[in-house]
Amino acid sequence: MAFRSFSSRGFALALIAACWLGASQPAAAAPRAGEVVEEPRTLVTPQGETVAYEVGTLFVRENRARPDSRLIGVGFFRFKGAPGAAGPPTFHLPGGPGSSYFDIFTEKSDWARAKLKELLLYRAVGDVVVVDQRGYSGRGEMLTYRHAEAGRLLDRPASSAREAAADLVEARAAVAAQPGRDLSGYTVQALVDDVDDLRRALGYDRVSLVGQSFGSQWAFAVMRLRPQIVARAVLSGVEPLDGGYDMPSHVFAALQRIAWDADHDRGLAPYLPPGGVMAAVEAVRARLAARPVVVRGAADGGRDVRLGVEDLQQAMLTEAADWPGLMLALYHRRYGDWGRSVARGRLRRDDTLPLIGPLIDTSLGVTPARMRMLLTDPAVRYLGDWNWASYVAAAKARAWPTADVGDPLREPAPSDIPVVFVAGDWDVSTPVENALGMAPYFPNGRVVLVHRGGHDARMRLVEERPAVIDALAGFLKTGDVRSLPVRVELAAPAFKVPAFAPPSDGAAR
Repeated sequence: MAFRSFSSRGFALALIAACWLGASQPAAAAPRAGEVVEEPRTLVTPQGETVAYEVGTLFVRENRARPDSRLIGVGFFRFKGAPGAAGPPTFHLPGGPGSSYFDIFTEKSDWARAKLKELLLYRAVGDVVVVDQRGYSGRGEMLTYRHAEAGRLLDRPASSAREAAADLVEARAAVAAQPGRDLSGYTVQALVDDVDDLRRALGYDRVSLVGQSFGSQWAFAVMRLRPQIVARAVLSGVEPLDGGYDMPSHVFAALQRIAWDADHDRGLAPYLPPGGVMAAVEAVRARLAARPVVVRGAADGGRDVRLGVEDLQQAMLTEAADWPGLMLALYHRRYGDWGRSVARGRLRRDDTLPLIGPLIDTSLGVTPARMRMLLTDPAVRYLGDWNWASYVAAAKARAWPTADVGDPLREPAPSDIPVVFVAGDWDVSTPVENALGMAPYFPNGRVVLVHRGGHDARMRLVEERPAVIDALAGFLKTGDVRSLPVRVELAAPAFKVPAFAPPSDGAAR
């Protein structure tokens, strides 16, 4: 396997000599911080095109504040731009934290195919570089911890407070299980420096950023801390630096928009009470608040499971095509499928999660002003505090070693960098209000609103509205937003219908 170094010619020659002369020759010099090595590869696309690309590793300090900190690897891969492509290279930042686009080379899913298709389209702009996250990279280290689902009992309804307490114990155990690693170095600021190091090592002056979900949050940090290196950006599943904890009313608004379409779906019509899906939600919430329900024999071994309001809060974020049907089933007191699903979740014991997730998310936190808004948001009664309770408890107890980033970084600031925000109005993970709230700070940008788009809105555009992706590529090439639509509409999904005959009058039984 031949390696090429783009920051140390001597290192590359030493590697080549070692491979040519055999193992008896002196070993190659150890890599230094800021260096990269790459190897050539090829792939064949589903369309039969053979594409050359490079896979590489960037070497960085685990804790950038310590010159003696150990070196770790951060993986990346690069497609060269098409002949004549003159735009700045696009740097693609995955979400999570704890996600990698290297999956496109091994997965056979629709997501992997769409992601590869999109990346290859951006070759018309310039080079395409995809960057892993430190601590979650097959070319470096995959830091994980065991999430044991402690505190989830069958005989009591779900409790975010109980689960936050269990997660706090788990956090301390996870940190103690990482001897020799300096976990305080896994911050969003370090991820920004990793991007900048890779940019320099590959010889680029400026780059454009393409970020999804946490990748958009990462991009916001790059634009704040290294604005001079960013030409422009496309951000989807938009998550501001102060938006890591979702505002319940914004999530609830997305659910209301889903419910509007569900209320007009012919298959669901016989199950609807007066007032539609949202009236069903209100009735079920009131019922469970008055008394939890017991689903007999829902768990393995014929055990019962008890369900309450906080179980309903978690169920509110079910897949858009399934959520209305689930709410209507619960309205009609058909709890069996839900009970079995909840029981399976509570009894699961061996989830392995990326360590980079809580390290980044607890250090990002939120401003005191946003925290106050979260706690007093009226939609908490429907969605609870599941989105932030564990993180807030862990940050208060300093269970994770990454330092708080501070309000000056979290608070938005004006920028003249051209940015296009792609936002789905059915997104319950990063609500559309995130993009609408950030847009005024970027006067040279544009919001592309995807009606009926969820958290995967940009990926759906790849398959369903390719002309919009072409326009995004045009923007990344020139900075011109005039060819971009302000609104794109996707088709309504086929809503899942409850698996029982509807009552003749639509009333709860």
